This record gives sequence, structure tokens and C-alpha cells, in this order.
Amino acid sequence: MANNQTTGTSTKGSAQTTEGLAGSDKTKLRLTIPKGRIQDKVMTLLSQIGMNFLADGRSYRPLCSDPFVITKLLKSQNIPSLIALGRHDCGFSGYDWIIEQDADVVELLDLKFDPVKIVAAMPEDLVGDDDFRTKDFGRKLIVASEYQNLTKKFISRNNLNAIFVQTFGATEALPPEDADVIVDNTSTGTTLKHNRLIIVEELMRSTTRFICNKQALEDPSKRKMLEEMTMLMKSTLLAKEKVMLEMNVSKEDFEKVVSNLPCMRAPTISELYNGDGYAIKIAVPVKEVPDLIPTLVAMGARDILEYKVEKIVAGYDK
Repeated sequence: MANNQTTGTSTKGSAQTTEGLAGSDKTKLRLTIPKGRIQDKVMTLLSQIGMNFLADGRSYRPLCSDPFVITKLLKSQNIPSLIALGRHDCGFSGYDWIIEQDADVVELLDLKFDPVKIVAAMPEDLVGDDDFRTKDFGRKLIVASEYQNLTKKFISRNNLNAIFVQTFGATEALPPEDADVIVDNTSTGTTLKHNRLIIVEELMRSTTRFICNKQALEDPSKRKMLEEMTMLMKSTLLAKEKVMLEMNVSKEDFEKVVSNLPCMRAPTISELYNGDGYAIKIAVPVKEVPDLIPTLVAMGARDILEYKVEKIVAGYDK
């Protein structure tokens, strides 16, 4: 199972995650990226921390701009077990597959990409008004899923008289003819509703995680690379949730404005050139901006500027 361990980070370096190491001391870092719907998001994030890739669309081995990173595209389902075995040093995978495979890996960062729920669902006609756990169906239920371990635990936990059937995609299409219950992932539940399936239990929630092999952290060179990648990705993701606001405030309104600012720690404040007030800079949550700007104006703030930030390297728990 994933080890929720966060390594220490270095604030050295710029866009390139490994510039701070002397070339003679560095070793190759073997990175895996999930092929499929989450691939573009992961590659965009990596490009934002200075790791760009060249691929022709057919190769499973895109070239990384960092010569010390060897990259391979794999299905998300294969990544946790291969990293646990040491075939790769690090990579990205859904938390559901980490748990499904009981993969002995270290979780470095929750990217919060692709949030889904793993649920058990049944045809609405079969469920009726009864609790499926106590209902006598008069036969063994067929429970189908790509998640073998999670599903078998679901069957055992609910004491179901059931047989597990392994699926290989399109699980929601099996009921009612080929399965009585399915265990599948869903983001909105729309597909389940279209297939007249009702969720009877939520097994877990999952997002995309950045994970690594335990032994990779024992290599000083790889550890430093992993720490810097994690720090830069975390700062980039944090920046997406914030915007910078700059404003001018008169001396008369200064205390009133400052005392109501929802900044990360403390605002950056400097006196205006003519001594007629102060310039204030703050980083605030994006979602608060529509309500915050009119409030600031009402309190006396003027010349307000709003702009995006690329990274926020803030102090956070190691």
C-alpha cells in the first residue's frame, strides 16, 4: 500500500529540476507517465517545471529535455506494481490502482487530477427497495469489475453469495444480462444513470498521485531529483489556486483594508513614493476574487491589479 511519505525539498534551481547537481554525480531517473486521458495533464504539469518531451505519437519512449530523465509511457494500471518492483524509479498513477495492487511505493504528491469514486452499482430493477446485503436473490450474484482485489473485499465485507468476473473495460455495459453488480470508477455518475444502474456502495475515492520506488530515495542523486520535482510540481499546483492582487491604499483606509485581507501569511506592503499611502500585494484564492475586489473597493482600495502566478514556493510541511 502507498506509504504517505513526503521527502524534504530544495528551493534551489529554476525551471530545470536537476540543475543543482554536478553532472558526474547524477544518475538516470526512470520516469513513467500514464498513457491515456490523464497523459496530457501530467505532461503539461511537467512542462511547467521545465521538463519538455518530444514524441511522434507512436513511441512509448518520449525524449525528455532533461538528459538525466528516461521516460516511458505505460497504462496507469501497470505503473504502481512496476515501480514497486524497481523497474522504474517514479511515475504517476491513480490511487485506486495503488490500493488495488497493494503496491509498496512511496507517495510523494497528490496532484488531485482526475478525481473519481470507486463504487458498486446494480441495475435499478434488481435493487428495488431492499438492502442488497440482506436480500435473498435465490442464486449466486455475478459481480464484475476490473478491480479484482477491491471487488473480492467488497464481496467478503458484505457476505454476498457471489462470483467475481474479471472485466477488461466497458464494465458498465455488462448488466443486466452478464452481471448483477459491477464495481467501477465514476466521476459524475452519468454513465451509470444512462445504463440504469444505482450506486449501492462507495468503496473509495481516487486521484492521480506522484509515486516512487523506496530504493530510489536511498540514492542521493535520485532523491534530490525527486525532491526538486515534487517541490516544483507542488508550487505550480498551488499557484493555480491563487492570483496576485496589488492595490494602493490611503493612510486613512490602510488599517481597515489590511485587517480584512485573506492573504497566505502577511501582505507585502511598501510606502508610496509621494507618502500618500501604501502599495499592498497579496496572494489570494481564485474563488474569492469576485467577492473580494468589490469589498476592497468599498473599503478604500484603488488601482487594483489582478494577475496570475506561475509558482508559489511557500513554506509547507516536510
